[in-house]
Amino acid sequence: MDFELAQLGLVALGGALGGTLRYAISGLVARRWGESFPWGTLVVNVTGAALIGALAALVVVPGDHAVLRPSLWLVFVTGVLGSYTTVSSFSLQTLALLRQGETGRGLANVAGSVGLCVGAAGLAMAAVLATRGG
Repeated sequence: MDFELAQLGLVALGGALGGTLRYAISGLVARRWGESFPWGTLVVNVTGAALIGALAALVVVPGDHAVLRPSLWLVFVTGVLGSYTTVSSFSLQTLALLRQGETGRGLANVAGSVGLCVGAAGLAMAAVLATRGG
């Protein structure tokens, strides 16, 4: 039971940090580039995808010892990045664009978000694996 509480505490700590970072970065990007397109959410999701790709590469290198301990995975991946990235905001903003008749922008948000996030995760993972000889 104590182990589960400790794990929950690690996730909660990471979640608080991730949510705070998402709010700050998304707001900064929105103020800088405007809110006619959900740039803040896109930037947060793409950077979060890149970070999760890089962290995953540190854990899944075959035949090597994992660099990231399970407790750090809970803090940074489950907690920070789980709270930092946001499919719910992406979904709501896409629906808002579609409801406003901005079909092209809504579809661009979907294609751009999915393409950029998957690409960022893959590139970051490949970069980390390349530096580790994997």
